[in-house]
Amino acid sequence: MIINNMIKKLAVVTVTIVSVCSAVSAQGQGESNQPATPPPVATANPQQAITDLQQAYQKEYAFLTAQQTDLRQRLQAFTQRTQQEVNRADTQIDALQGAIVGLQSRGDRINDLLVEAERNIQSIEDNRGTLDATFQQAGSTLEQQGIEGFSSEAYIAKDDLTKLEQLFNSAAQEIARLGNVRSESGQFYLLDGSEASGTIIKVGNIAAYGVSGNDAGVLAPAGEGRFKLWKAEGADAAKALAAGQQPDDIPIFLFESLNKAIEEGESGSILKTINDGGIIAWIIMVLGLIALLMAVMRIIFLRSASSSTKGVLDEVSKLMKKGERGQALEATKRRGGATGRVMSAAIRNLDREREHIEDIVSEAILHENAHLNRFGSVIMVIAAVAPLLGLLGTVTGMITTFDIITEFGTGDPKLLSGGISIALVTTEVGLAVAIPALILGNLLSGWAEGIKDNMEKAALRIINIEQQRRVA
Repeated sequence: MIINNMIKKLAVVTVTIVSVCSAVSAQGQGESNQPATPPPVATANPQQAITDLQQAYQKEYAFLTAQQTDLRQRLQAFTQRTQQEVNRADTQIDALQGAIVGLQSRGDRINDLLVEAERNIQSIEDNRGTLDATFQQAGSTLEQQGIEGFSSEAYIAKDDLTKLEQLFNSAAQEIARLGNVRSESGQFYLLDGSEASGTIIKVGNIAAYGVSGNDAGVLAPAGEGRFKLWKAEGADAAKALAAGQQPDDIPIFLFESLNKAIEEGESGSILKTINDGGIIAWIIMVLGLIALLMAVMRIIFLRSASSSTKGVLDEVSKLMKKGERGQALEATKRRGGATGRVMSAAIRNLDREREHIEDIVSEAILHENAHLNRFGSVIMVIAAVAPLLGLLGTVTGMITTFDIITEFGTGDPKLLSGGISIALVTTEVGLAVAIPALILGNLLSGWAEGIKDNMEKAALRIINIEQQRRVA
C-alpha cells in the first residue's frame, strides 16, 4: 500500500513537470509564427521549477524514508512477538507431549493392573470352583464311609474354613479307624457262588478276609459293596486273624473300591492268543508247523550228507593212492549217500580227459542238488506268506471293528475287542512264524551249498590223486 502511494505521487510530479515544459515550448512557437499576441503571461523560471521539483523529491524521499524506517521497526517488533509466541507454543507443545507420554504410561500401568486383576479374579473363581468340588467330593467320600451331614444345608451354609476343619477332622477320625484291623459280621459269596454269613476281617480299607464255617480265605470285591472269596489260598491266615492271632504269612489281595467286581483274568496261553486271532491265526500256525517239520527233515538229510562226506573221502583217498580203483569204487557204493554217488561218477570216468571228468562231476552234483535242496523252497515260501496272512488278518480285524463301531458306536469297549484281537494277534503270529522260518531257511540253504562245495572238492581230490599217481 505504501509503495503504491509513492508511485502515485511520483506520477503526479512527473505530469506536472511535463505540463510545465509543454507550456514553455508552446509559448516560444507562438511568438515566432503568430503575429497576434495574447495578453502577456508571467514568464516561468526554469531554475525555480527545477528547485521546486528537487524540493518535492526531497520531501517525498524524506517521507518514504520515514515510512521505511517505521515499517522496519514495526516488522522487527512483529518478528520478535511472533518468535516469542512460537517459543511459547513450542514450550506448551513439549509440555503437552510430556503430559501425553505420562498419561500413556499411566494408562499402560492401569491396563496391566486391570489384566492382573482379571487374572486374579479368574484364579479366584477357579480356586473357588476347585474348592467347591473338593468339598463335594470329600463329603461324598466320607458319606460313603458312613459319616453323614456333609450334604445338609447347615453344612453348606458354613464358611470355607469351618468346612475344611470339619472335613479334616472327620477324615482324620476315619483314617484312624480304617488304619486298624477290625472284625465285623457280614455276608460274602463263596467259591460256588452261594452267599454265606460269617466274619469279615478288614485290613484298613484295602484288603479283607472272610471266615464262614469251614470256608475261609482272602476276599475280593464282588461289586456293589459286596465281597467274594478269591481263588488264592489264605484260609489259615483268615482263621488266625479271626481268632485274634498273628499268622506267619498273610496273603493279601489289595483293592481300591468295592463298587466294581473283580474277575480273575484268563491265563495268557498260546492257544488263547491263537483263538483271539481267529481262523487266519490258525492257518498261519499250521503253516508254521509244516515249515518246522520240513526244516527238521531237511536238517536230517543235510546232516546225513555232511557226515558221510569226510568218511568216504578218507577211505577212497587211501585206496586211490594205492591204485586200487575197483575197491575205491566199491567203497563209494557201499557208503552210499550224495557224496559217494558223486565220487563214484568221478572214479568211473578217470580214464577220460580232465575237462570231461569235471563236466561229469558237475552233472552228478546237479543230480544231487534236488535232494540237498529238498523242502528249502517250501520253507522260504511259508516265511514269505506268513506275514502276508498276518496283514490279511489285520485288515479283516479292522473291518470287523469298524462294522461294530458303525452299528453300536464306541460306548462299549468289549464289543471292539474281537476285531482288535484279530487285527493285532494275526500280525503277531505271522511274524512269529515268518522270522524263524526265514532264518532256518537261509541257514539250511547255506549248509546245503557248503555240502555241494565239499562234494566238488572231494571229486577234484580224487582226480588229482589219480593224475599224480600216473605221473609218478
